Amino acid sequence: MSVGEVSFQQSTDEKGAGAAPDPAATEPAEDLPPDRYIEREGSWLRFNQRVLELAQDDTVPLLERVRFMAIFASNLDEFFMVRVAGRMRRMATGLPVEGVTTERPPDQVLEETLETARELSLEHAEYFNAAVRPLLANEGIEILHWKELSEEEQHQLQQLFRDRIYPVLTPLVVDPAHPWPYISGLSLSLAVMIAEPDTGATMFARVKVPPLLPRFLKVSQYRFVPLEDVIAAHLPELFTGLDILEHHVFRVTRTRELEVDEDVTEDLMQSLERELLRRRFEPAVRLEVEESISPEVLERLVTELDLDHRAVYHLPSPLDLTGLNAIADLDIRRLRYPAFVPSEAALPHDADVFATLDRRDVLVHHPYDSFTATVERLTVEAAADPRVLAIKQTLYRT
Repeated sequence: MSVGEVSFQQSTDEKGAGAAPDPAATEPAEDLPPDRYIEREGSWLRFNQRVLELAQDDTVPLLERVRFMAIFASNLDEFFMVRVAGRMRRMATGLPVEGVTTERPPDQVLEETLETARELSLEHAEYFNAAVRPLLANEGIEILHWKELSEEEQHQLQQLFRDRIYPVLTPLVVDPAHPWPYISGLSLSLAVMIAEPDTGATMFARVKVPPLLPRFLKVSQYRFVPLEDVIAAHLPELFTGLDILEHHVFRVTRTRELEVDEDVTEDLMQSLERELLRRRFEPAVRLEVEESISPEVLERLVTELDLDHRAVYHLPSPLDLTGLNAIADLDIRRLRYPAFVPSEAALPHDADVFATLDRRDVLVHHPYDSFTATVERLTVEAAADPRVLAIKQTLYRT
């Protein structure tokens, strides 16, 4: 008998078998509010908000706060690529929208989700510039703009630009003979307006910030400058003989939702390869731009990317704070959590793993119990044991 049944029987006995039913119990329950549930996307945004709150927590070591800033940015990228993009696709094709728990129409829910994401994005960027950046500077860790560098540092980066950056740049000019270039998802770019000195004719150009180079270039041990700042300072070398009218940094997010039905596909690997190839050319779902971008350049981007203005996020520079992981990795121990040492007590060191498992079950909880001393050790011993016929493991999010 379950606890619920026992409780119900006790309640009946107390009232007595012949007791009249409680009138209140037979009355219909009041209508519950339609917003009693949190939407799936709204719930996820609240989770990411808690990540941001960790970055804002003064009790957390500074470099760990920087890492939480990077995690927040990376999480939000995935949110737009998968959650927002998936919902927009279903709404556009008329398919049922998953995760809607209220009576409100899906487009209204999406609008509220995007507004919350916009508020969090702005809070994240502003907090980095207003709080985290100054705190880093107080510890001697500086993220600087090009104009804030000394002449010697600028000269050093000029040489770096010519040796390592210039060779991997591909400026693309848009004109009647050269259509709008494809802009890959999550790539950082410079939108550049250039002009012919003789005719005054203006053209739009795009310079992709190479993802294979560090997001923040190291000037000295703890002095960094955003890669796009260095590229922007050398635009005249990329567009020789042309006037540089203006330049702005932007970043596009595209759909990355995979649609592979494992039950009907004959070759899962081929299906995944086709989906990954198609995914590169999926529509844009978000456009991040610097606050200083001109209306003309913004309108050009919105038009060519076929975006609604609601998908545009005006943010203070620098954009793409996922690169802050490089700052968080600095080896300054007093600004990081103490090194965690997992327990190795789950299995005795002087006994065979299988002999121990014959005597008792062993429950391990990672990361508190050492993975190396338990699961890895079990796998190694199993691989060397001639009585083991097969080793099977479940891989999750590899």
